[in-house]
Amino acid sequence: MMANMAASLITHGRIKTTFAKAKALRPFIEKVITKAKKAALKTEKKDAIHLRRLALADVRDETAITLLFNEKVKDFANRVGGYTRIYKLGPRAQGDAAEMALIEFVKADDPGYKAAKKPAKVKKARVAKVAAPAAEAPAAPATEGEAKA
Repeated sequence: MMANMAASLITHGRIKTTFAKAKALRPFIEKVITKAKKAALKTEKKDAIHLRRLALADVRDETAITLLFNEKVKDFANRVGGYTRIYKLGPRAQGDAAEMALIEFVKADDPGYKAAKKPAKVKKARVAKVAAPAAEAPAAPATEGEAKA
């Protein structure tokens, strides 16, 4: 099943499936893409063929592997990882109401998701507590008579 889904993803660029299958497909296809990237960097043809055959043993679709190794590998040349993205689509309308998802390749020039920086929290309460005791401290009584009164 993973091989067929990987071949469909390589061929079409995105597929709609259940969320559980999409999560299982992600590491499978990313390892195949890594093999294609390593083969593109190899200078010896023998090493590149070896990596192509390893990928073909995983996917078992020669046209999909040829497409990946010859054309699509250029899209991933500058990416370190994260070649796929999963979008949740909601439950299936009919049948088992399984959570559906869309898995697709990330474009080469896509910067990805960057979390917004949160402003630094100022510890005003702590600063106020340290300064307050010094200002509010009562003066010590001068004599014993004043202390009893």
